[in-house]
Amino acid sequence: MTSWPTCIRRNFQRLCATLPVAAATLVSIAFSGIAPAADPPSLIVQKCDDFDVSGKGDAKAWETCDWVSLNRRGDGQLDYTAQFKILYSDNGIYVLFDGSDKTLTATMQEDFLDLWNEDVFECFFWTNPKDPVYFEYEISPLGYELPILVPNLGGKFLGWRPWHYDGARKIQKKVSATGGQNKSMANVTAWRAEVFIPYAVLEPLRNVPPKEGTQWRANFYRVDYDDQKDTGWDWAPVGPSFHDTQNFGTLTFGKLVESD
Repeated sequence: MTSWPTCIRRNFQRLCATLPVAAATLVSIAFSGIAPAADPPSLIVQKCDDFDVSGKGDAKAWETCDWVSLNRRGDGQLDYTAQFKILYSDNGIYVLFDGSDKTLTATMQEDFLDLWNEDVFECFFWTNPKDPVYFEYEISPLGYELPILVPNLGGKFLGWRPWHYDGARKIQKKVSATGGQNKSMANVTAWRAEVFIPYAVLEPLRNVPPKEGTQWRANFYRVDYDDQKDTGWDWAPVGPSFHDTQNFGTLTFGKLVESD
């Protein structure tokens, strides 16, 4: 997830996975040069009525909340924008991602692949900090997804795929591109991803569904690989591992806001 060569990055992640959480965090900071923020960010998530996702973010509900910028990580060289919006309803979480781009560096043609090795947006929801398990979601410019539940035990983590992933448990997702088509290696000026994550797929996580005043820890990311220059963005600054949960930001769920 950083600009390190792939072999070094993988060996580093294996090292961190064998250390206690506190030690792994210190090693991460020393190697990455990215110090987590002293005060992780917070955000109030407004409530909305349910709507259909289009991939374009053109639903009226999105007009009730502002874009939140992601920050470029470390020594990333790609000078693109990255931002997101988030809403919640009685049935699930809505996330809208947006970023400028030049090339859709995406070749994978299936769900549940290692999407983070190509262009991707990601969100992590840690619904109850008392439990060492959280939900991770990734989506590519081609609309392929990776939804997994991640147990993180003393710094050792691995994702598990959802079971009976259909019906009310199925995530709704759409993507769109500006200045080009949603095709592998297409030239574009930007792309968006819009997803609806039903609470049903988050079972058995606790503190779900959220109510007014509920708080979750969370983070949002982007990775882009144009010109073989992998660059990452995050909302809450973390070390080289995106699974640095202790430095995640905080979402506080708020009141219903009516769209015009």
